[in-house]
Amino acid sequence: MRRRLPITLLAVGHGCVDVYQGAVASLVPFFVAERAYSYAAVSGLVLAASLLSSVAQPVFGVLTDRRAMPWLLPVSTLVAGAGIALSGVSDSRAVTLAVVAVSGAGVAAYHPESARVARVAGGGSHRAMAWFSVGGNLGFALAPVMVAAVVGLGGLRFTPLLVLPAAVGAALCLPALRVLGPRLSDAAAAPVTAKDDRASFVRLSLAVVCRSVAFVGLSTFVSLYATERMDGSRAAGTAALFLLYLGGAVGSVLGGALADRWDRVRVSRGAYLLTAGSIAGLVLVPGPALYPFVVLTSAGLYLPFSLQVTLGQDYLPSRVGTAGGITLGLTVSVGGLASPLVGALADRTSLQTALAPLALMPLFAWLLFRTLTEPAVPSSPVRPVRRRRGRTPAPRTRPSDTGTGESHAGAGGTGGTGETGE
Repeated sequence: MRRRLPITLLAVGHGCVDVYQGAVASLVPFFVAERAYSYAAVSGLVLAASLLSSVAQPVFGVLTDRRAMPWLLPVSTLVAGAGIALSGVSDSRAVTLAVVAVSGAGVAAYHPESARVARVAGGGSHRAMAWFSVGGNLGFALAPVMVAAVVGLGGLRFTPLLVLPAAVGAALCLPALRVLGPRLSDAAAAPVTAKDDRASFVRLSLAVVCRSVAFVGLSTFVSLYATERMDGSRAAGTAALFLLYLGGAVGSVLGGALADRWDRVRVSRGAYLLTAGSIAGLVLVPGPALYPFVVLTSAGLYLPFSLQVTLGQDYLPSRVGTAGGITLGLTVSVGGLASPLVGALADRTSLQTALAPLALMPLFAWLLFRTLTEPAVPSSPVRPVRRRRGRTPAPRTRPSDTGTGESHAGAGGTGGTGETGE
């Protein structure tokens, strides 16, 4: 239980942060209804949350690779929550854009360091990282329900109540970091033995971008699209967004389990092929029949979610903070840069026409994954040796330490624990 507690607390804390990424899209219908924002204008809100996050996330990744900053977890959680909490307070569009951007900065600061800490907590296990990702998925899934309950009843002036998950998430980070303290210190001080595979990481990152464009485009507009298809029912739109996020929890857990049977690259390829077809069905099938395709799309987009995080860390074992920031954080945020294009096309044509090209994004990701291979992983990870005062432990060696295998040490490596954290 003590081994599982840190990853459990981190997963819940991850959900408390990602609820604010989901909240941006969940607030879109309310800004349209109360402030008469156009499709392009609400796309600008998503862009505001995503742009700063996209720029800042790699920077935080580089910083956390140079020096561990676990304190960023509670602080960034509070910043993310404060931005969304203030989004409905002012009628000024400029102020709204600014505070949403601040929330995006909080999200950007959280993900690189949290991915490093989760890797240590889970001992490099695919399933442990999957459970950590599930926390974020559930946060996304709860966002439309939370926003509908708070803003739907009282209007945008009630957004300050949305700060509560941030307070909970920040509080939960503290005991997790206290338990992990010695292991984080050992991991930060240990040498990295594996080599970086930058070419594979670049191709993986491009696949992440394609996935992000599809996901953010759908999360921004699927609620409005379902509302439009169901004769103006706002509940129908909330249900579609909830299913898009909730299916991700199932997809993440299933992805970790399938990767233990097959490899991560093969599972991701199949998931992206599934997603291309399900997005086409979501856009083209009339009426309530779109809901099963929403679920399939969600599962297909999230099957590779946690797998891409560990793949990125294995491709860049000496820079796992940067790798985690890109594969975990930018998976969501960078797609916001393309959402204004989707919104502008929807204003000129229709939502159906604007959403149809998103089916191509998983196909591009599948093509990129066709060029990737599964990195070699050491077969017998070992538990990190705790330092005793006045003594320096001798390094442990393994025959499989050479090559491009997974780093179990280094500034963000796991330190080679054998714990799954599941």
